[in-house]
Amino acid sequence: NAVDTLLKMCDKADILLDPFRPGVMESLGLGPEIVLSRNPRLIYARLSGYGQTGSKAAGHDINYLAMSGALNMIGRQGEAPFFPMNLLADFAGGGLLCVMGILVALIERSKSGKGQVVDANLTAGTSYLTTFPFLMQKYGLVWEDERGTNTLDGGAHFYETYETKDGLYMAVGAIEPHFYSCLLDKLELDQNEYGPKQYNKEEWPMMKKKFQEIFLQKTQSEWNAIFDGSDACVTPVLSFQDKTAPAPQPAPVLSRTPAHQVNYSQEPSFLQPGKHSIQVLKEFGISSNEIQTLIASKSLLDKSSHL
Repeated sequence: NAVDTLLKMCDKADILLDPFRPGVMESLGLGPEIVLSRNPRLIYARLSGYGQTGSKAAGHDINYLAMSGALNMIGRQGEAPFFPMNLLADFAGGGLLCVMGILVALIERSKSGKGQVVDANLTAGTSYLTTFPFLMQKYGLVWEDERGTNTLDGGAHFYETYETKDGLYMAVGAIEPHFYSCLLDKLELDQNEYGPKQYNKEEWPMMKKKFQEIFLQKTQSEWNAIFDGSDACVTPVLSFQDKTAPAPQPAPVLSRTPAHQVNYSQEPSFLQPGKHSIQVLKEFGISSNEIQTLIASKSLLDKSSHL
């Protein structure tokens, strides 16, 4: 009954998201061949760790990041590769690129009238995100040496974080010469002496020590006052914990149909499984008798109060 109900919902749906390992939906009788034969306009989005033809082994963000080649690029010189929490593979290479595939398929459907399968996976998606550093490394541009010694991976003194007098941090990203010149002015360093050192890699370790000594002389708020509004590309490192960083909100913002702002003072902020099950099923035309049967068979989680 549960499978039949889901098939009925797919008949009217625009998008179906398959979050399981390869083969699970087929084993349930819900594979793309069956579902798309009933609704040729459906976008059948599959999000897995290694793709439909890849490994079926369990994994998490760090594993997909490692297999993609991205993890080997991240970290300090002489240290182990370092992972940026579970942001890259789970949410960027996985979820975000899956959504992008769905949107592309929807645009294509508006012309052809046909749906299709979107095969998104966290490993390939994360690999795709590394296209820029991959090409830079391949052609020996800004990623030509070992991890942690290059322009954008922690090697350069002008693309780095520095501790302040009060134990906080400032982020420096003065890549272009004119921005670097502004940075030197704000740090009260001589342009003639230190300007030529920007892209001299032999000078980078010394310049890092120099910059750190300077940033330790003032608090973060004092540096904010110095760099505010300038083109030095220097900003404070803000924090969710001390509420200096604004809480996440929907982005990008649409002019005509903007998303609702999230109120984090309301608990809980997470969706409650089963809260809207019956409402959603009724919107798809599923009868109360069918819903009651699903609940009785424990195929449906219901946290609402009534049918």
